[in-house]
Amino acid sequence: MADFLIEERDEHGVVTLTMNRPEQRNALSEEHEMLEFVQVCNRLERDDTVRAVVLTGAGSAFSAGGNVKHMRDKKSFSAGSPVQVCDAYRRGIQQIPLALYHLNVPTIAAVNGPAIGAGLDLACMCDIRVASESALFAASFIKLGIVPADGGAWLLSRVLGASKALELMLTGDRIKADEAREIGLVARVVPADDLLAEAQALARRIAEQPPLTLRLTKRLLRESQFASLQSSLELAAAYQALAHHTKDHDEAVAAFLEKRPPVYQAQ
Repeated sequence: MADFLIEERDEHGVVTLTMNRPEQRNALSEEHEMLEFVQVCNRLERDDTVRAVVLTGAGSAFSAGGNVKHMRDKKSFSAGSPVQVCDAYRRGIQQIPLALYHLNVPTIAAVNGPAIGAGLDLACMCDIRVASESALFAASFIKLGIVPADGGAWLLSRVLGASKALELMLTGDRIKADEAREIGLVARVVPADDLLAEAQALARRIAEQPPLTLRLTKRLLRESQFASLQSSLELAAAYQALAHHTKDHDEAVAAFLEKRPPVYQAQ
């Protein structure tokens, strides 16, 4: 079977990952696909030439989440005893948020269509979400009598706040792209034909910045979500000390004073 993820890289260090199961609406259902997702993320994490990652879906959907037929037939991670189901989640789909959310480089979800259930969670694992006008979003687990077990309860509350996240999770309501922008779920909404180009252009704007500082900045924001102000300031001071001693910092200052574009070397 063809790879679940199609990987493309441009000369700016922007990697585009396309989920390639359009006939299944890019559902996350097979263990080997989840393993591939994790392996790709882990490889990109170790690649210092990567500057940003764009994630999107082939066909009409971003990701329809889990495979409902597998749930009916008790297949894949719906199979077995409660202990086996628990272990299957832990070894399978729950490895994706641990790999994707913790990528050191900035990530952008280009949501080209419905992002439902685990598909919504997948979008929330990314740092920034850009949506097509045809995108739809739903934390629909409740409609199937299950809980958001792949990180959604943790992720969505941090994107929207606990109250709005709980409203979406308890109703399973679908929301359109414009409402998603209004509540802060997505950063911008663009015409469908422009979506990937817009997301990649944003990724390239990010990729133009000093590479080491990009990673430090993302890490600082992530760690600050769980820290007191004092702890965040202490970490910021440490990261700033590292940033001040990079060659790219010297280049950024020189370019600013000389009124020219900087040339960064990731050093």
